[in-house]
Formats: sequence, structure tokens, C-alpha cells
Amino acid sequence: MTAYSNPELQQRVRDLGTTLGETIAAQLGDEWLQRIEDIRLAGRASALGELSATDKLITQFQTLDDDSLLTVARAFSQFLNLANIAEQEFNSVNQLSDVLNDLFDKLSVADISVETVQQAIAKLNIDLVLTAHPTEVIRRTFIHKYTELTDCLKALDQEQLNDRQRDQLSQRIAVLITQAWHTDEIRSARPTPVDEAKWGLAVIENSLWQAVPEFVRELSERLEQQFSLTLPSDFVPVQFNSWMGGDRDGNPFVTAKVTQEVLWYARHRAASLFAKDIEKLCAELSMNTCNDEVSTLVGDNKEPYRSLLSPLLEQLTLSQASLYESLQNLEQSSAPIMVSQHALIEPLQLCYQSLLDCGMANIANDHLLDTIRRAHCFGVHLLKLDVRQDSERHSDVIAELTRYLGIGDYNQWTEAEKQAFLLRELASKRPLIPPHWQCSAEVKEVLDTCKTIAKNDADAFGIYIISMASQPSDVLAVKLLLDEMGVAWAMPVAPLFETLDDLNNAEQAMTELFSIEWYRGRIQGQQHVMIGYSDSAKDAGALAAGWAQYESQEQLVALAESHQIKLTLFHGRGGTIGRGGLPAYEAIRSQPPGSLDGGFRITEQGETIRHKFGTAALANQNLMIYASAILEAMLIPSPKPQQTWRDAITEMAGSGRDNYRAIVRENPDFVPYFRMATPEQELGKLPLGSRPAKRKPQGGVESLRAIPWIFSWAQTRLVLPSWLGVMPAIASYLKQGNQSLIDEMLVQWPFFRSRLLMLDMVFSKADAGISEAFDNRLVTEELKTIGKQLRNELKDSETLLLSLLGQKQVMESDPSGKESMQIRATYLEPLHYLQIELLSRIRAAESESVAPSNIEQAMMVTIGGIAIGMRNTG
Repeated sequence: MTAYSNPELQQRVRDLGTTLGETIAAQLGDEWLQRIEDIRLAGRASALGELSATDKLITQFQTLDDDSLLTVARAFSQFLNLANIAEQEFNSVNQLSDVLNDLFDKLSVADISVETVQQAIAKLNIDLVLTAHPTEVIRRTFIHKYTELTDCLKALDQEQLNDRQRDQLSQRIAVLITQAWHTDEIRSARPTPVDEAKWGLAVIENSLWQAVPEFVRELSERLEQQFSLTLPSDFVPVQFNSWMGGDRDGNPFVTAKVTQEVLWYARHRAASLFAKDIEKLCAELSMNTCNDEVSTLVGDNKEPYRSLLSPLLEQLTLSQASLYESLQNLEQSSAPIMVSQHALIEPLQLCYQSLLDCGMANIANDHLLDTIRRAHCFGVHLLKLDVRQDSERHSDVIAELTRYLGIGDYNQWTEAEKQAFLLRELASKRPLIPPHWQCSAEVKEVLDTCKTIAKNDADAFGIYIISMASQPSDVLAVKLLLDEMGVAWAMPVAPLFETLDDLNNAEQAMTELFSIEWYRGRIQGQQHVMIGYSDSAKDAGALAAGWAQYESQEQLVALAESHQIKLTLFHGRGGTIGRGGLPAYEAIRSQPPGSLDGGFRITEQGETIRHKFGTAALANQNLMIYASAILEAMLIPSPKPQQTWRDAITEMAGSGRDNYRAIVRENPDFVPYFRMATPEQELGKLPLGSRPAKRKPQGGVESLRAIPWIFSWAQTRLVLPSWLGVMPAIASYLKQGNQSLIDEMLVQWPFFRSRLLMLDMVFSKADAGISEAFDNRLVTEELKTIGKQLRNELKDSETLLLSLLGQKQVMESDPSGKESMQIRATYLEPLHYLQIELLSRIRAAESESVAPSNIEQAMMVTIGGIAIGMRNTG
């Protein structure tokens, strides 16, 4: 087994692996178990650099038949899952850092006043947006099994268990592992958007429902101890939004009908969860003393709290039934009966105040306070649904309409002409869209989405995001369509600036928008802007994208301040570095000063949702990390970059962009190499999410979504999008005699330091040997030089990074993170070489027009297993 620094974790992983081995032996026999063990030992030796062990793996996989390869793939994929679960549960119990205490120490050193802390607390707003990008490779049925497995492991850690209880838990663990082994890892079909939404809601139900009140309670208690500050019952500094069922950008399967179904399903789950809470409160709040306000409402009643809450329980139960019926009959359903947010909160708050007035604060601040905070966080909708659509779809609606009306083609007009038309129609009191207009199906779908928004209340929705936004007319067009379809409330509309050019032009676009008097009056002093990370990095490389994101945020913050507008920046980060991923604390601390004052809104995507919020303990810890980092950024902001730093990073970013594009865009052999050296083509067959892998069916890398672009390189361990072009740009700058300036930036500027720490993490996951093995087997001779060139840059980049950071090895500053990767290396190594063999067989079968057998299934299992082991997909 892999050597661990903690023997308890070592034993836990060994026990789970042994149980899986017993399961495999029970089905396939001891001979198969020995074969798996031999492959595991060879994998460990290969990961440590023993070439003979690598050759053994390659030879053994070449001799196995297709069915056997599938068995091996399944075994090592599940070993990785179990190792992850063991490590995650162990860390949640033993290694939770006290980030809040660290923050208090920093505030004390900085001599921050209580009043200043109180002002920052009042601004604290953590807005987490759960998204269903195709990054979660594990089926929901496995997530349920693994959640229960985690609970069993947690229970085993309790010291007071007797031998029988331990045996029962061990037996249950064996049952769950056996269930997992006898269940297909890969979905038989792609999940629908509704399936994705149900997965997201399950995260709330299984962990966040418990974690949020625990987080707020702990935060309130710690603030009271340190600063004598208590959070009021209605203050919950975290909220949840979702793109699942609302994000229709490039996803034809998200329709207006789907959005309505997801909204009703979420309300149904909310009604069920709150009904359980209220039922528990009715059982507990048996006291007969209440204040005058409650007494007036319930009359002469010996159980006033039960009397006040019982009607709410009945309403929630009725709402459950009505929503269930509507979900069963979507086509014919009338509007279901639903409880309003006010109807949910008012009786809870009345009970709370009465208990305080009557000297029962300990009762008020127990389960009742938890339910009140859930009501303010989740509400009757459980989470708010964002809507996202491409700007081109909105323009096409108006263009088709203007052609129908005989006034020209909107898409051919200048920006000034578009704005004039849109503002004229927004000010008009007459309808623009004829009632019997027979529009195209694409236009009808956009209008139906707006109608669905109009049919629901404002609390059901977050914001409307316009992807590929570049001009003020993109925002005004959405405002007009929402108005025309009867949306009676001012839904926030956020442009999403994604590409490098759009980020660089964001200030100009928003300046023009804010100069429109009608628009400033409509937004009532609040504006959301979304910053794209994925596409900008794919467009220009990590360094240029990072600096463009930073500068655009700076400019937008200053612009909003000049117009006295509260700006909320929405960060479209992913879990991987190439999609803006960073450890949360470093990511937040590296933001421009002032950029968090309007709140912190960020996407939580795919597998990162489960890794951060999969259990109540993990969720509580990650919410505390967010809260502490945001408070620190507001109270002890990062320094504004000096002009010398700006000049340096601007030069390096430009050089990094050119380095990146010279490979990805300008080398005509790069795309053919990419297609040969990675499983990009085969990835499209993996039923990960409902969204197609490409924005357009035809096209090369430029049409590929950022997620599969990064996913493909992670499979081969080159993780190219995260580092390509960056360190050569820094090396070039250093050659100009700028070592002292780079050292100064590294120490004093969190933004620059975070860039290099990101690469430190990236290089710990990169493996040039694995990448070379893919090339040796799959790439033609004339294209292998590209792979060799890329691996040389990887090697040189790592050497320079270690020199700048003063390290001998990667991840020296994060030994637990380094060990985490080493834990999985033993199981990852066989999967990589197995995937190479499978790719070779699949491509040979395709070239001979032979229908492949179950090697495609094995291929999908290896893709999922490697993603699990890397803890990154897209």
C-alpha cells in the first residue's frame, strides 16, 4: 500500500481496499483478485519511476481481452473512489483548519475596530451558484451510496462504540461496496436537465440543509466572543442559486417547459423539507406562555405555538400534494397551490420573538432559529434559478420581428441604431410583439422562456446572464423581451464578458450602458456583471486571461463607484486552474481591492460541489473559508498594484498570450496532434451532462467548450491549458534583469503570487511520462515533435517555478495536498496505461469499420476513474 503520514488514514484506505478485493474475489475468484493486486503493485512501482514496472503494465494490458480490461478499469476506478472517500472523511474530522481564528489574529494585529468589523459583516454576502456543467462523472446512485459510506466511516470514529456496533458498521460498509461493484459506473444515457437539477437539490437536502444553520450559528457565536457582535435571526450571509434547468446557452435540451418543471420540483422539495422542520417544532414547542401578539392571533389557547404553526404545516403539506400533481401532469396542469415566502417566515418569527419575550431564549435559539435561518437562506424555492442565454439568440428574436414588421433587419443595424430602437420601444406603452405572430421555433423558445419567468414570482429567480455580451444593446434587448412578455419586476440582467477582447472592452461597454438615463433609473442602483474565466483562458492562455480579468474588475469597480451603483461581480470559475480554479482563500484574497464590497458571487461547478459541500462538515468548513476570506479582503484589502508591477504583468501577459496562441492557434499541426494524443473524440461519447460538448457541431478547438478542452488534457496528465506559455513569458522578463522586481511582486502582491501557487498545484498533477506514453502509442511520427516540445516547456517551466518559489519539489508549502495526489498515484497509473490500450483498440476498430465490443464501456470507465483520481474534470 501507499505510505501515508498518518497511520489511521493508511489503515482506513487499506480496510476499504481489502473489502473491495473480497467483493471482487466473491464474484470472479481469487485468481482475479491476485491479478488486480499484481497490477496495483506494478502501478505503484511505475508511479515511482520503475521502467520495468511500466513495461509490465503495458504488456499485461496488451494480452488481456476486452472483457478483462473492463474489469480492471472498474476495479481501479472504484479503488480511487474509496481512497477519496477515506481521505475526505478523515480530513473533515481531523484536519479542519480554524480559518476564522486566523482571521481574528490578523484583525488584531491590524488593529481593526469593532465598528469596522460590524460594517464588513453587514456587507457579507456569499452567493454560491450551483451549476451542472458536464464535470460530475459519478452517477447519482453512487453519490447516495458513497454518502452513506461516509456516514458509516464517521460513525466508526466514535470511541464509545461497542464491538457489536463496530461489526454492524463494518458489515454495512461491505454491503455498500458490494452494491457499488455490482452497479454500472457509467450512465446508460445522458442526464436530462431535470436530472441535473435533482442532483443539485440533493446536495442541499443531504448536506447544506444542515450545514447552513450550523455555519451561521458558529459564525455568530465566534463574533460574539471576539467582538460582542451577534447576528440577528434574519441575517444569513449565504444564499444559493442554480443554473440547473435555467442555463440554456448552447443547450437545446433546456426549454421553457424544463425550467418550469425544475422550479416546481424545487418548490416541492422545499415544502417537504420545511414540513419536516415545522412538524418537529410542533412536537417541541408545547409551552403555554406567549406574548400579547401571539395571544391575539391564537386566542385563549393552552398551546399557542403549536396553534400558530399547525396551519403552516397544513399549508406546506397541501402545497406538496399540489406540486406533486402538477409535476405528474405538466401539460395540463394549472398553477399549483404554493406557500409564499412571507407565509413561511412570519409565524416562525412570531414564535421566536414570543419565546424571547417570555424568557425562553434558549428554546428560541435552538431548532426554531435554525429553521428561521433556513427559511431566509433557501426559502420556499429552495434556491433561486438563474437564466442564461447567448446574446445572439436575443438579437435573432428582434431581427426576425423587425423583418416581420417591415422596418429592416435589426442584425444589420449599427449599435447606435439598435440602442435607439430598443430605448424607444422600452419607453413605449404599446405592445411591440403582435399577438398572432407566427415566429420560428428558435424565437418562440426565447419568448416562452421570458413568459415562464413572468408566470413565477421574483423570489424564484436570481439573475439573467447574457453570454458573449459585448455591447449595451445586448443588455437592453433582454430588458425589452422581459418587458414584452409581462415580467412585472426588474429582473437583474448581467452581461457575461468571456473572451479576452470582451474583458478588455468591458469598461467601455458598461460606460455606455450607465450613460443611458433610462437604464440607470431601471436598475435602481444595482448591477451584476459576470466575469468569464473558462473561455478567456482558452482564448489567450492562463496569464493573459488572469490579468485581463483583474484589470476589467478594477475598471468596473471604479466605474460603478463613479455612478454610485452597487456592483456585484459574478465569477464564472471552474474547479480546474484552466477555468479559473484556485484554492478558495487564495482566489478571494487575490481579487482587486473593493471588488467584494458588492457581494461575492461565484459558480460552484460539477465535481467541486461534491468535494466542497458533499457532507455537512465539509460544507460548514468551506462556508467558513469563504466568509473569512471575504471579510479579510474587505477589512485588510490587498495592496493596489504599483505601476512597476502593472507594467511588468502587462508585458508578461502579452508575451504569455503570444506564446500560447503560437502553439494552439498558429501551428497547423496542433489540432491534429490534440485529436490523436488525447481522448477528446471519445470524450464526446461519455454521457456526462445534458450539454453538447461543442457550441457548434462542426469546428476545431475554437468551437470546443472549455470543459472538454481541459478535460482531455487532464486525462493525459499534460494539463496543458493551465500552464502553456506562462513561464516562458516570465523567463523572458527575467532575462531583461528584472529578478528583484519579480521577487518583490511575489512577496507583496497576492494576485501575482496566486498565479505561481496555481502552477505549483498544476505541476504536481502533471506527468510528462504519462503524456509521452500516450504519444508513443497513439500519435504519428510526424506529429510527435509537438508533444516533445510541449513536455520540454513543461519541464523548463517547473524548474523555473521551483527556483522562484525557493522550493526543491512541487507542493512543498502544501504537504497534505501533495500526499493527497500520492495517495491516488498507485491507482491512477494503471488506469492511464489501460486507457492508452483501449484508445488503440477503439481507433483500430474504427479504421477497419468494426463495431467495437465493450471496450467503449471500459474506455468511459477509465475516463471517469482518472477524473476521480485527478479530482478535476472540466
